[in-house]
Amino acid sequence: MKNRRKNREAFAEHSYWQSYSDMMAALLLIFILIIAITLAVYKQKTTDLDQTRLELDTAQSQLESVITDLENSKAEIERSNKELASSLAELQQAYEKAALTEEELNKAYLEIENARQELATTKSELQDIVGIRTDIIGALQDTFHNSSMKVDAQTGSITFSSDVLFRYNSATLTADSKETLKEIIPMYLDVLLQDQFRGYIAEIIIEGHTDTDGGYQSNMELSYARANAVADFCLNKKNGLSEDKIEQLQQILTVNGKSWSNPVYKEDGDGNRTETVDMASSRRVEIKFRLKEDEMIEKISGILSAE
Repeated sequence: MKNRRKNREAFAEHSYWQSYSDMMAALLLIFILIIAITLAVYKQKTTDLDQTRLELDTAQSQLESVITDLENSKAEIERSNKELASSLAELQQAYEKAALTEEELNKAYLEIENARQELATTKSELQDIVGIRTDIIGALQDTFHNSSMKVDAQTGSITFSSDVLFRYNSATLTADSKETLKEIIPMYLDVLLQDQFRGYIAEIIIEGHTDTDGGYQSNMELSYARANAVADFCLNKKNGLSEDKIEQLQQILTVNGKSWSNPVYKEDGDGNRTETVDMASSRRVEIKFRLKEDEMIEKISGILSAE
């Protein structure tokens, strides 16, 4: 009995320490397990943290890229705004210029229309006197049909030889020339100053011409003095013209001296002009007329040039 009790006590003591050892082993195992779990959790957290940092770095890089893109876009927008503002300014200038051009164009159209109306009016006036030169020349030729004085078929002018009217180097009409002028001048001027033609005559011109001997200035003075002597004769009421005709003549009469600037040249047997001056024919006094149609033609030419 004693031995059993001893064995039981020994066994009981041994079981206590064994249980304690088992418990400590279990606790150590638990502690190791906790440490292992903690290490595993720490490693996982570290891994997750590294992954998160990596993601954050990537996100930050993407954010920086986005910011850079935004800044570039902002710069591009600012540049576009400047270009747009410049384009708007150019467009405004172009619009203002177009408006100004349109105004100038309308003004030009108006001027052209006015010129056309003026041309139409002048053309109408010119048509009223078409052929009047032919009518006047015809009337002059009929008047001088039985006279020794010849009327130029192209211009309607008549020509007096200075040798007939004046002595050499003189501007005083001879007695014989006065009789000739008394016959010829009224016949010529009565045709030009009659009611049928008077309104178309712009100017009656008396021109003196000399030959080519002597200086230009001295011949100019002589040619003018001779033309003026004939003009004085025409304006004297004792020489055939009525006071009314003289008054009309004074309004349109012009006296010119041409010196030797327009000499007459001799012709050969075939009627061709030579280079030899006909001295006698060059010494002359011409009476001619200018029609208002000449002024109208110049006016029309000016209008056409302006257009």
